[in-house]
Amino acid sequence: MAADRLRDASWEVLPIGAYPAHTHMALDEVLLEQVILGRRPPTMRLWSWIERALVIGSHQSVRNEVDVDAARELGFQVTRRMSGGGTMLCEPDGTITYSLYLPESLVAGISFRKSYAVIDEWAVEAFNGLGVPASYREINDIISPRGKIAGAAQARRRGFVLHHTTIAHSMDVDLLPRVVRIGRPSLAERGVRSAEKAVSPLAWFTPLGCSEVAARLRSHFQVRFQAAESTLTAAELDAARGLVASKYGTAAWINRIP
Repeated sequence: MAADRLRDASWEVLPIGAYPAHTHMALDEVLLEQVILGRRPPTMRLWSWIERALVIGSHQSVRNEVDVDAARELGFQVTRRMSGGGTMLCEPDGTITYSLYLPESLVAGISFRKSYAVIDEWAVEAFNGLGVPASYREINDIISPRGKIAGAAQARRRGFVLHHTTIAHSMDVDLLPRVVRIGRPSLAERGVRSAEKAVSPLAWFTPLGCSEVAARLRSHFQVRFQAAESTLTAAELDAARGLVASKYGTAAWINRIP
């Protein structure tokens, strides 16, 4: 079964890393490529956000999704990830994101839709262990009875998977409609629209701070998968910085029309 293959794989886990939004996007591409090339085993990375960011999906239009003037006024960096899905609002000390880089063979035999729940099963377990009443809702949401806790997205390349999940630890729920065009008339026919869903931050269920929850998630993953400690190399960081300059930090990438 896919769950057994995931558990039995030889995983590595990286330290929780704090980087600008564009750098996080670039690191996902760099680390996926490292796993594809066999330079890394399946790997897990937890992100720490150091700036406010609106992260749009690969197939979205900034013009359709983001109120750019409001985002700028409120100090949000707009960035585009390599995976699909909807817009995510991320804030320092309010958002946790993790990425998994793995061979597609580890989730062979199950549908693309089902793979989300299987890959995120460990996180649901970790939340339950913190007293959070979390469960999975297809395709790609971790939820509580009060709404959405986290959303996942994937990119698949040459037989390998990037799976990343963004978790709301704490959030001003009135902020989202100020910067994201949820429920507003579409400005164009092209592009994927973000769905309006109730947000249910972890802070509603646990007194643990954002950094403590992130540490607990990392520890749970490491124990469950017997993951070995690893670190980013200087070459990987240099490659990510290069991708920020040539791709992820450019207007051509961020504002492209899919």
